[in-house]
Amino acid sequence: MKIREVADQLRMNSTDARIYGEPYETVDGVTIITVTRIRGALGFTATPLGVFVIHDGAAKWEPAFDATRMALFGEFIGLAAVVITTLAVLRRPPWPDLSRPG
Repeated sequence: MKIREVADQLRMNSTDARIYGEPYETVDGVTIITVTRIRGALGFTATPLGVFVIHDGAAKWEPAFDATRMALFGEFIGLAAVVITTLAVLRRPPWPDLSRPG
C-alpha cells in the first residue's frame, strides 16, 4: 500500500477530532505526516500532537513537545510548595513551646 493511500485512509477514519495532514516527502526520502487535535465548543483550537516519520518502510511516532505547558506545570508545583510551606509554618504545633515543670 502506498503512503498516500495510507494517509487518505487515516484522514477518512479520523472521527475522533484528529486531523492527519498531507504527506510531505523530503529530499532524502523521508515522509512526514502531521497529526493535530481539534477542540472547542464555541471556538476551535488546534493542538499539534506530533508527526509520523516514515523512512525505509518503517513508521516512527514523534510526539510534539509543548514547552509552555511544561513551564506552567512547573509554576503550579512551585506555588503549591510555597502554600504548603507557609501553612506549615503558620500552623505550627504548640508542643515545642511547652516546657517541663520542675
